[in-house]
Amino acid sequence: MDSDGNPKRTPPALCLIPREDGIPRAIIPHDIPERYVKDARTLMSSGGRFLGLWASGEPEPRIMAAFLLREGLFVLGLHLPPSKGSRTFPSLTSFLPAAGRFERTVRDLYGFLPEGLEDVRSWIGQGLWALPPLSLPPGAPVPETLRTDLPEYPFVRVSGPGVHEIPVGPVHAGIIEPGHFRFQVVGEKVLRLEEQLGYTHKGVDGLFRGREIASAARLAARISGDSTVACSIAFAQAVEQALDFTPAAGARFLRALLLERERIANHLGDLGALGNDAGLGFGLSQFGRLKEDLLRRNRKHFGVRYLFDLVAPGGVRANLDDKTVLDLLEEIRFLTSEVTDLQKIYDDHGGLQDRFQNTGVLLPEVAQRLGAGGVVGRASAQAWDLRTDHGGDPYRRFPPALALAHEGDVWARVRIRFLELQESLALSRALLEHLPEHSIAEPLPANSEPSEGLGIVEGFRGEVLAWVRLAPQGVISAAHVQDPSAILWPALEVVVPGNLVADFPLINKSFNLSYSGNDL
Repeated sequence: MDSDGNPKRTPPALCLIPREDGIPRAIIPHDIPERYVKDARTLMSSGGRFLGLWASGEPEPRIMAAFLLREGLFVLGLHLPPSKGSRTFPSLTSFLPAAGRFERTVRDLYGFLPEGLEDVRSWIGQGLWALPPLSLPPGAPVPETLRTDLPEYPFVRVSGPGVHEIPVGPVHAGIIEPGHFRFQVVGEKVLRLEEQLGYTHKGVDGLFRGREIASAARLAARISGDSTVACSIAFAQAVEQALDFTPAAGARFLRALLLERERIANHLGDLGALGNDAGLGFGLSQFGRLKEDLLRRNRKHFGVRYLFDLVAPGGVRANLDDKTVLDLLEEIRFLTSEVTDLQKIYDDHGGLQDRFQNTGVLLPEVAQRLGAGGVVGRASAQAWDLRTDHGGDPYRRFPPALALAHEGDVWARVRIRFLELQESLALSRALLEHLPEHSIAEPLPANSEPSEGLGIVEGFRGEVLAWVRLAPQGVISAAHVQDPSAILWPALEVVVPGNLVADFPLINKSFNLSYSGNDL
């Protein structure tokens, strides 16, 4: 039985083939809208999680909806009929509210109209575009599309005695990406929070069009800088599936090592910032020191602090000699000891516990309904981690323990980061001690026919998803890379009401979502 008491249905009948480079993944083509909706319902009732929705334009317009099941990744592709007028597709929001922002984005970018979508406000374009920017065929001249009568975004407002409104952003203090938050409050207590994003929109899906694979890989690596390895691996997996290519074992081990170093660096930074937001400046300085040391070692051994462009379709652009391996193993031993000591301080600090516990609670049932994954989901009892579920080699050989909590508050999200740090350090040690012979990226085979592929990887926030469609000779005809922030931003809106306004920075940091990864 599913969560609504209905009998569970099996997912669409497909032969999901195990993959050495990750989980099984398949695209299910559709020409009939009713079948697309039916299969989406079936995937959800089969225990699946909705991961996102996007579109592709001419010459093959489609709606793509991604679902993660224990069996693998399923993407429903609904072909839209050729038409010179407006194209429509059925909205999934009647049973999948999380699809709403994605469908609004598709409408803003392509002009495809989601039938049945109740929230018709502009999302990614903020009402700025008179013409959907990706509605034209690739290479067509783009006319002036900016509106001069930009309307004010119609936030939902709460009325009543003592209710007032606090606008925050989009420009914030310090070095931070822009995003607008509208609070409805009584006194210091938040009644409602609503976000307005899109300020870091860069037209990424359009920029992929017509690029060679190597150039597109550099673009994918820059979608969200703190997840450059995760985005690069997901994109590489998608290209490699499209070309029926599997990288060598040594390359897969090095990709996993780079991904864990990215996870460690981000968790170190987040734990320091969370301690600082709760009044413990000592935490910021100590975790900042550890993160800086790790980034300097990245520079020393890999040539770049944040590991840009080290993962490429076909393999990796890095090689480790014996001296480097020994130095990285010594770093792991040092970090393991330091993190253990700092966790004891966080556990025993009454001031931190007072701020962390029962703040920003995401209930497990709400997390499930919203499809939350990553640190946020696992802190609310959502037992999903691609590395432990079916991550392929080397995760199959060295599976990290699943970090899980049930409270769903800031403290649970802090604990998950500590647990994942220790598991990532142990996994990194195992990878270094059993590193196969490896080489730089291998040449990819040429494709004479159009093809497409999917990639998915467990980044430090959650699942990073990629899809590519290749024209002959390896030219990208369409692509999409999605950070998990797009799924998690609505969850932040849910957990803030009932808390004090002053707690918002702490709750927000415990999520640590990407603006750039959302505003493609």
